[in-house]
Amino acid sequence: MPLPQLGSVTVSATAAVETPPVALPKTSECEQLLKIRHSMSHVLAMAVQKLFPKAQVTIGPWTETGFYYDFDNPEPFTEADLKAIQKEMGKIIGRRLPLERLVVTRAEAEQKIKAQNEPYKLEILAGLQEPITLYTLGEQWWDLCAGPHVANTSELNAKAFELESVAGAYWRGDETKPQLQRIYGTAWQTPEQLAEYKHRKAEALRRDHRRLGSDLNLFSIEDEAGAGLVFWHPRGARMRLLIEDFWREAHFAAGYELLYTPHVADISLWQTSGHLDFYRESMFGPMKVDEREYQLKPMNCPFHVLTYANTLHSYRELPIRWAELGTVYRYERPGVMHGLMRVRGFTQDDAHVFCLPEQIGDEILQVLDLTEKILSSFDFRNYEINLSTRPEKSIGDDAVWELATNGLIEALDRKGWSYKIDAGGGAFYGPKIDLKIEDAIGRMWQCSTIQLDFNLPERFDLHYVAADGSRQRPIMIHRAIFGSLERFFGIMTENYAGDFPFWLAAEQIRLLPVTDEVRPYAESVLSQLKQAGIRASIDQSGDRLGKMIRNGEQMKIPVLAVIGFKEVELNALSLRSRREGDLGSVAVDELLVAAISANRDRQAGLGLSRPAS
Repeated sequence: MPLPQLGSVTVSATAAVETPPVALPKTSECEQLLKIRHSMSHVLAMAVQKLFPKAQVTIGPWTETGFYYDFDNPEPFTEADLKAIQKEMGKIIGRRLPLERLVVTRAEAEQKIKAQNEPYKLEILAGLQEPITLYTLGEQWWDLCAGPHVANTSELNAKAFELESVAGAYWRGDETKPQLQRIYGTAWQTPEQLAEYKHRKAEALRRDHRRLGSDLNLFSIEDEAGAGLVFWHPRGARMRLLIEDFWREAHFAAGYELLYTPHVADISLWQTSGHLDFYRESMFGPMKVDEREYQLKPMNCPFHVLTYANTLHSYRELPIRWAELGTVYRYERPGVMHGLMRVRGFTQDDAHVFCLPEQIGDEILQVLDLTEKILSSFDFRNYEINLSTRPEKSIGDDAVWELATNGLIEALDRKGWSYKIDAGGGAFYGPKIDLKIEDAIGRMWQCSTIQLDFNLPERFDLHYVAADGSRQRPIMIHRAIFGSLERFFGIMTENYAGDFPFWLAAEQIRLLPVTDEVRPYAESVLSQLKQAGIRASIDQSGDRLGKMIRNGEQMKIPVLAVIGFKEVELNALSLRSRREGDLGSVAVDELLVAAISANRDRQAGLGLSRPAS
């Protein structure tokens, strides 16, 4: 079956027409932008070597939002250095220098590199295949490069680029090799694009889940306990429980049953599953207990397989759908861990479906439907879908891979979702569907995965009894919708900028008594709210009203309820909603109905009307 090269899909109604934002294409989506950014990396290197003659160059590729170049320089680059380098880059651009491609012999390239005393380039040259190409930048600077580039620096806009930061990087990404200095930059076609990019970057900083997690007292990562291990505070734990409860409810409705499995297993299990062969670098070392070696689980899959193998199943029982919120442990290098996004202990929303070959299409389609239902409940409705095909390092024969790939294609076509091909991006045990979600500021995040697997049923010799009495191998489907609860929580926090919808907020309503005389009334209202399942509290600080309101706003409480003598008299509350503004005086009974409805229907706000002006 042919693999169509298509795009992404939006599964929501179009919002009200607004002025479209400035488009910020990725480098891979725009050939001219690729040339600009690649050329900018050369301009950067030329500028650095002009100002810092002892700096040796290594590599300088483009990224999806800009470019970088790695340098070996005796002294660390400072912020002042970056400003000077950027100024020199502007001068180079203004000289309207040509960029020309030259084909040279290996010997010629080696001679030029040695003359420049560039040992890193010699190492790069050793790994290059013919033809060897150089790109010159004017008559004074050149680099080993395959291109492409702009024809002349006049095509670069000196007002549409900026150097951003300096970071450490190891040569060839190897911690045993020299540490270099990486200068990051961004470049665009117009100043307006640069301004929009900087705005989005500032917005991303404002939404950083690490800061919000601390400010809102949701979670922490304690150095004393170890890197990459998450501590959920009461407020964050309450939100996590709400997410988990919704997840379980959705899965029960979709015909799944839940499993709970151990955190460790005998190392022989990981040998049988193949994880020791293909995943060892990401696994923690074994521990010896009672003369047996045990391994912390990096995945839940083998446990579900063992559960299936515990009983001989009939074809009439299939499909079997099992799901688990299973905590796994994976070794991550210190330099790559990042808040909740990259941790060493996390909970996957794993599920596995065991089915008949003829059930593949229906089961994958059902998984896609469930994925859409769950993600859209958290306001993620714009997706980018990739079909990842067989990698070089894999197991299984060609026929098995073709059957698996065609099953995924059939389901995507029936769903009506467009997708693109990630050639060679599949896992070692089967092709997969990867789904990225778009957040409020246009960033795409890898989230859901759906994967067919013919490997584990083979390795663990799984069977079902077919209609003719023979024993046949079941099809196994892996899938995760959130990916991991921790990572999804981080993405969700940044998407909402900490302004969580009413149904999900750890503290939904805060009562603000203006004087001690109305506190008994506040306690009575609090009791009614809690009995109705509303997460509410009373501000016990005794501060003036203005400060109580500011504190509530800083904690991003969805609804603040001011209580004075008038509210007591009317059996009401004066409500201020973060999403709906000033709601005026609202009867307690009316608030209860609205809040219960918002929780039941998972609404962002109370749905109450503002008072007439």
